[in-house]
Amino acid sequence: QYFDTELNESYVPYVIETSIGVDRMFLQIMSAAYCEEDLSKDGKQDSRVVLRLPAALAPVKMAIMPLVKKDGLPEKAQEIMNLLKYDFNCQYDEKDSIGKRYRRQDEIGTPYCVTYDFDSEEDGMVTVRDRDTMEQERVKIADLKEYFADKFTF
Repeated sequence: QYFDTELNESYVPYVIETSIGVDRMFLQIMSAAYCEEDLSKDGKQDSRVVLRLPAALAPVKMAIMPLVKKDGLPEKAQEIMNLLKYDFNCQYDEKDSIGKRYRRQDEIGTPYCVTYDFDSEEDGMVTVRDRDTMEQERVKIADLKEYFADKFTF
């Protein structure tokens, strides 16, 4: 309880400490973003660690990855990386299986993964995976800049 001599009354403050710094803000965002999800089903134990940073705050906005590391897919995925890297902070990843790459990006807070696959050659589209929902949708390569343009603003 605090007694205010100017108002001559007592009250219980609802703010304990009025100072706030970048370090406290950072800790709050990181604490709120860290999540461990149980993905078990059909008797299989599975879980994932996700850093649910808001897309506007995520340091890496998207990961560009080929489905496999052969058959010309890495070269095409690298072209998409070159298309987007000047507008968004992107990471290129082709190491390990696609599932492990998704999990790795989930752990560092990357909001979207763009996967170039075998169907991309024929239809000119890539698969965009959302980190939070794990839903995937097909997006035309030519429309990727516009697709992501409003995703990273508040």
